[in-house]
Amino acid sequence: MEAFPVTADALLGSAVGLGLAAAAGFRVFVPLLAAAIAAKTGVLELSPGFQWLATTPALAALGTATLLEVGAYSVPWLDQLLDLVATPAAMVAGMLAAASVVVDLPPVLKWGAVLLAGGAAGVTQGATVFTRFKSTTLTGGMGNPVVSTLELVSAVVTSALAIFLPMLTLVAVLLLFVFFTRRVPGVLFGRRAARAAAAAANGPPKVPRGPMRR
Repeated sequence: MEAFPVTADALLGSAVGLGLAAAAGFRVFVPLLAAAIAAKTGVLELSPGFQWLATTPALAALGTATLLEVGAYSVPWLDQLLDLVATPAAMVAGMLAAASVVVDLPPVLKWGAVLLAGGAAGVTQGATVFTRFKSTTLTGGMGNPVVSTLELVSAVVTSALAIFLPMLTLVAVLLLFVFFTRRVPGVLFGRRAARAAAAAANGPPKVPRGPMRR
């Protein structure tokens, strides 16, 4: 069986796609806008069939959508309503961003990378939802604009790093995935669940020896 040809361009494109997908978890439209600008200026190569992303109408639409999204997330309580639809939207945007930049891969590997990119977007989006929930709980929503600003900065920085330093961004995404999957469940279910899990792991409690009562 002939091996799948995986070139350096394919690896870099996959890394760029995963990085942009991770950025979509912070803000849905920012990485798509960044990819469109990079492609328009010749910095980024688009996959066949995605050249429309670098057109002027696409840039105008993505720029408008980005401004509306950023403005909506600056409004307390509206940001939490947006979180209800942000996770599936982020996953779709992440898969779209990845599909637009993954080149020189056979269809099976390409769409496997696209699905993985959707998972990366879901992980970062889950982290933002969790952070906003904690902010709402601790500050009554007053600290949410700060969280939203940090998310915007993270989306911009992650998108830029994905385009210019894709391998570094790929490592950072993998580390975030490991941290989120290993640490966050314990925080979500609280210390009581952690103590119960530890007790179950150590076995049933020991009964002190002594005279039996009738």
